Amino acid sequence: MTKTERFAILLVPEFTHIAFSCAIEPLRIANLISNETLYEWVLASHDGNRETCSNGTVSLVDYSFKDLPKCDRVFALSGINVHKHLDPDLLNALRRERATGAKVGALCSAAFILAKAGMLDGMRAAIHWDFHDGFLEDFPDVNLVSSVFVADEPIITASGGTATADLMLHLIEDTHGPDLAIAVADQMVYNAVREGTAEQRVSLQSRHGMRNPHLVRAIQIMNDCIERPRSPSLIAEEIGISTRQLERIFGRYLNCSPKKYLMDLRLNRARNLLVQTDQSVTEIALACGFESPGHFARVYRGKFGITPTAQQSKIR
Repeated sequence: MTKTERFAILLVPEFTHIAFSCAIEPLRIANLISNETLYEWVLASHDGNRETCSNGTVSLVDYSFKDLPKCDRVFALSGINVHKHLDPDLLNALRRERATGAKVGALCSAAFILAKAGMLDGMRAAIHWDFHDGFLEDFPDVNLVSSVFVADEPIITASGGTATADLMLHLIEDTHGPDLAIAVADQMVYNAVREGTAEQRVSLQSRHGMRNPHLVRAIQIMNDCIERPRSPSLIAEEIGISTRQLERIFGRYLNCSPKKYLMDLRLNRARNLLVQTDQSVTEIALACGFESPGHFARVYRGKFGITPTAQQSKIR
């Protein structure tokens, strides 16, 4: 008889519901198709009664973090505002389960929680792309990747959303073979199963329906030099085109100038750092290429209608 594998999902306040469903449903369907109890799962929260996800749905749970039973796999699952929910009981549970032989992992933004505890140092890890900027600043010892999931490290991480389903299908295949994993995917009408190395975000070309290599290269350069922004003329020179041609390309494909596009990149990264890290406004200004905090505050308010200081206060 096949051994039943027990999963525990540790729910953090404001966890993402899509990742929750994508974690549980492949296991349920695997049991249904195989006509065996290949998987069991339990849910846990801080109080052992219930937890609320980011869309307001309330999930009843089986255990508190303190009284979690022995499990084969333990996943922390979080969502927005993860930095507000660093629960000592949760961290203790993850450490305890790992010490007793459970395979520990993180879904969606929960890699932030494990990294905060030092559990991901020296490892490759995946986290939802929206948290990349803050994560890179806070955890330089973690090798953050843009893949949908990482399953070949001591701690498994998935970037959330449907990437959680990709991870679960991978685990099903690893234990019970590709035929069952494919059958589960078919039941989910999920015909675009991704390997762990797949990129999280749709490529720039696909997003804008473009095939212009100069534009793609220019945006790559802009993303790589946010701390020390380059002028459009220098970017054009590196690509091998004129500044005027670069202006025309941005206008045609993105309906904006290179200068505005770069400023929006810098301000969006600044917003991510304000929301996701404890860095000061001055530190964030410098990290996003602003020499003066005063100038940073003015342009930030012009884009978002709120000052950087007020933005930080709003989420604390």
